[in-house]
Amino acid sequence: MSKNSNSVPSNAIKHNTYTGKELTGYLVGLAGQNIIYNIISGGLQYYWQSIIFLPAMAISTIFFIARVWDAINDPMMGSIVDHTRSKWGKCKPYLMFVPIPVGIITILTFCNGTYTDYSSTSMHALIIAWAAVSYILWGMMYTVGDIPLWGVTSLMTDDEKDRAKALSLARIVANAGAIGMLITFAGKALSPAFQNKGMDIIHADKTSYIIIAVILTIFATILFQFAGLSVKERVQQSEKKYTMKENFKIMFSNDPFRRLLISGILRSPIQLLSIVGLSLVMYYFFDNNLANLVVDGKLQIIKIVQLLLMALGILGGMIIGTAVTPKLTGKFGKKQLYNFYSIAGAVPYFLIFAVYKLAGGNLMKSMAYVVLMAVMMFASSWAMGSINILQSIMIADCVDYEEYKNGVRTDGVFFSGQSFITKLSMGVSSLISGFIYSAVHYTDKYIEILNTDLAEGKYHFFEANDGKYAMAMFLLISVPPAIGMLLSAIPTIKYSLTDKEHTRILNELIERRAAKSED
Repeated sequence: MSKNSNSVPSNAIKHNTYTGKELTGYLVGLAGQNIIYNIISGGLQYYWQSIIFLPAMAISTIFFIARVWDAINDPMMGSIVDHTRSKWGKCKPYLMFVPIPVGIITILTFCNGTYTDYSSTSMHALIIAWAAVSYILWGMMYTVGDIPLWGVTSLMTDDEKDRAKALSLARIVANAGAIGMLITFAGKALSPAFQNKGMDIIHADKTSYIIIAVILTIFATILFQFAGLSVKERVQQSEKKYTMKENFKIMFSNDPFRRLLISGILRSPIQLLSIVGLSLVMYYFFDNNLANLVVDGKLQIIKIVQLLLMALGILGGMIIGTAVTPKLTGKFGKKQLYNFYSIAGAVPYFLIFAVYKLAGGNLMKSMAYVVLMAVMMFASSWAMGSINILQSIMIADCVDYEEYKNGVRTDGVFFSGQSFITKLSMGVSSLISGFIYSAVHYTDKYIEILNTDLAEGKYHFFEANDGKYAMAMFLLISVPPAIGMLLSAIPTIKYSLTDKEHTRILNELIERRAAKSED
């Protein structure tokens, strides 16, 4: 055998790709950014609703208005990124300088008054205004970092497999960033210490949450900074630029991308699982008090098992689905998997509410119901995680498709679509939850009364308001997401950018770049 038999053929495509150190730094930064995102998406709504008692419709309106603004702000930021030219590239400069401002504004969203402390209308208006302004500012600043953070993945490598690997790991790490959602639980950890110093339970909880939010945010901000310090843009940029108006036109004239965008918008209610899920666990299983893990000096093992099962259901399925899906794309194809998860994933979402009703509203009366609910949440979050990674990979494919057609890489504009989908989903989900919560009076003063009654052991949460509070939560994480999943498959049935066609396009792009660099 010739000793050169294993050498790379002279006509093989030569890829320019990231190093292990660059990828690690990027993933560390992305973990920090997603901890911050989950502090807001999972913790802030719970904090506003259950700790400082803002009205449910006020919260929903704030989230929805912010998302409408993002419809303008995100593509604008994407266009700004695409017009950026610096010695570091077009995404890296933002990743270097945005983490600290994002961290500061994240903390400010928690620094508000308690709604039920004040009887005057003007004070109520001021508290709601602070919440609205701080959250909208957070969304704008977060976008400045989020679009470059995801857009840079298509600039770190021109190897399709390496890009899929980076995006797969990125989505896994993003899901692991759900540690930020644990503020829902950890926020009450310091509360007893403040109660022992004479604070009432409301202000003790508030102080505890602010301290935990500060600690988590500072930690996450430090991690986020690693992305800007580590990434290197390796894909050659086209000199051609478009105006912001032209970028909007490009985004919507790209048929594969347009279908993904519409699909993501239709799937918006899927975020209800993230928004409501941990609050449901906190209230439904623990009556909003983790101290219930110990009764009469005895550790309640059954409660710990229930918590672990639900955590595995909500988070485990998402992480595992994200990890295995890229490996399945080679066998089944991205479009086929995307549509499969959209349609089949609706089933476990519907069954979440069915299991709740089957248990007569009380899952805890039998471990079998808890296990069955955890299985449904595991399957539904698996579908959610798989769709998230497929969406990122397919958007990156659309960037290649646009460069192939028109000779320009609009990474920023296209990945602004992903950011917009995520945040619009959060806004729509919050609006839906606001209507449902208001309908059952799960809002402001009623939650204050609920928290006091639960702390005094008057009843369990699943019994509160004749079970309507619990039913509303299970309904929210079940029926609207299931409907959204089914609807989201409609636009992508005729998704035209096949894996085979994308591979051909990408190889031709690499050859074009190589030829241009030799001229």
